[in-house]
Amino acid sequence: MVETTGLSKQQKKSRETKEKIFQAAKNILQKSGYENLSIKNICEEAGVSNGSFYHHFKTKDDLLSYYIEDQPGITPDILDSPENAEDAKETIIQVYLNYVKYCKELGVEFMSGYYDTKNQALNPVSRTERPYPIVTVQTYVEKAMEEGKIRLNVEIEEFTTDIRMIVIGNVFEWCLRSGEADFEGNMNRSLAKYLDSTLY
Repeated sequence: MVETTGLSKQQKKSRETKEKIFQAAKNILQKSGYENLSIKNICEEAGVSNGSFYHHFKTKDDLLSYYIEDQPGITPDILDSPENAEDAKETIIQVYLNYVKYCKELGVEFMSGYYDTKNQALNPVSRTERPYPIVTVQTYVEKAMEEGKIRLNVEIEEFTTDIRMIVIGNVFEWCLRSGEADFEGNMNRSLAKYLDSTLY
């Protein structure tokens, strides 16, 4: 159940409806995959109207992205300005190990459904912002560069694109192996190698 302490009655109802819609989408993804994930099916499974769905989400991909981007936050002090490139590298890896943990909480079936080539929420060209946590990392790196704590040997856009592709590859490998891959170890190792070659 979602945390609703301190919310108004209306806010609680809204949060609960969102959660109900998400659980319905998760059930459909687990049972029959992304191909059968339609707004009609989600609404039937959740027992809500189409209007209720569109009140909360623009599209089914928007719904899935809401939960990917709404992952548990990083402790703010972790994102304090780094002392040096090594410190920044450790922080960036920590952000993505947090993402790995969240992927595992959502489950391999859900993530396999989400990481579908038809899911336009994964396409940075069609989105006004990149999915979390790359936004967090880009903001963190840009701030550290402005403060003169770190430097990059590539453009920031190239840097965030490369990281996004490394992360997608690791998630895809984990899904492909039905959750049997060393998700944390692979993410840690591949990001560390890339960051060693770009951050200084």
